[in-house]
Amino acid sequence: MEAIGIIPGAGQPHLVQRREPDVEAEDEIKIRIRRVGICGTDREEARGGRASPPEGQSDLVIGHEMFGEVVEVGTAVTRVRCGDYAVFTVRRPCGRCLPCALQRPDMCLTGDYRERGIKGLDGYQASFVVDREAYVVRVPPELEGLGVLCEPLSVAEKAINEAVRIQTARLPETESRPVWLYGRHCLVVGLGPIGLLAALILRLRGAVVYGLDVVDCDTVRPQWLHVIGGQYVDGRAVPPDKIDDAVGPVELIVEAAGVASLDFNLLDALDFNGLYVLTGIPNGDRPIDIPGARLMRQLVLRNQLMLGSVNAARDHFQMGVDDLVQAQARWSDHVLRLITHRHPHTDFPDALLHNPPGEIKAVLEWTTGTLHDAGSHDP
Repeated sequence: MEAIGIIPGAGQPHLVQRREPDVEAEDEIKIRIRRVGICGTDREEARGGRASPPEGQSDLVIGHEMFGEVVEVGTAVTRVRCGDYAVFTVRRPCGRCLPCALQRPDMCLTGDYRERGIKGLDGYQASFVVDREAYVVRVPPELEGLGVLCEPLSVAEKAINEAVRIQTARLPETESRPVWLYGRHCLVVGLGPIGLLAALILRLRGAVVYGLDVVDCDTVRPQWLHVIGGQYVDGRAVPPDKIDDAVGPVELIVEAAGVASLDFNLLDALDFNGLYVLTGIPNGDRPIDIPGARLMRQLVLRNQLMLGSVNAARDHFQMGVDDLVQAQARWSDHVLRLITHRHPHTDFPDALLHNPPGEIKAVLEWTTGTLHDAGSHDP
């Protein structure tokens, strides 16, 4: 079968041939891929950035934001059946630490986890994939057009869920209100797919949301934010250390930009007892100047926290599916407008190596229509 691969370190995405996988264990599920999202990690890999192939291979099938239709299940599978739409999670356990044993490889203690399409395991840019039931999440039929957003949404779900759990545990007033986020002022930094999906989660929970970026207010990302009730802040007009003057202090910052110098400057916008959760990964190793003494005084005297969050567990994918159902009911087809560019999978070089103006989320389309036939087995 066809797949899209790279040679880690060299980039240059190309078509590769893989044996079509079969269900060989009672807990395995075979999915025919319908579409796979493209993110910054994919583009970094396609240009020769960080990636590692499966043991014994020189190349790696990329892609981790998948969506497809179940075409075969093992005899013990109960979560999905043939004809269902579904997604697989990304990270796989190291097999040596307690979080991984508890199906939380996103919190792996050893760093020896593997990630499909990124580290040590082939990804999902292929005609078919097989994996275990432990890593599958069913997607209801009404989300056929949105299911490919489950993986980036899961990253935002985990970050926000971790923040809320921490705040609920440490702030005494949380017992007096059922939903900590309701009415809270929150700032989302970076209006890419994860940032906009974080804004969507926060709006569903009743938060007042500000979105910070450096694009014109009449472009696609600020306009998408506006429709769901968020307010745009142009970082070119409002310096990072003046955000609190423009919007007032915020109680939660969700960072999805990966710009280190910006992140630390934004701490001035954080209110007393506030929490700053980081999801972006900066490129390069350029040093920055941090006013360490002032930063430490602020964190201590204002009871503030900074939290890093990466990847997601199966439960976060399920949260994402549930929120997509709510979002579609509330904003109808507007959520689907996050997917701005659709390419046939054969156009992968252009889609992976170019990021055009106006793009929010690009996807590669592998199949369309109803798929109940698993097809032939290529050598």
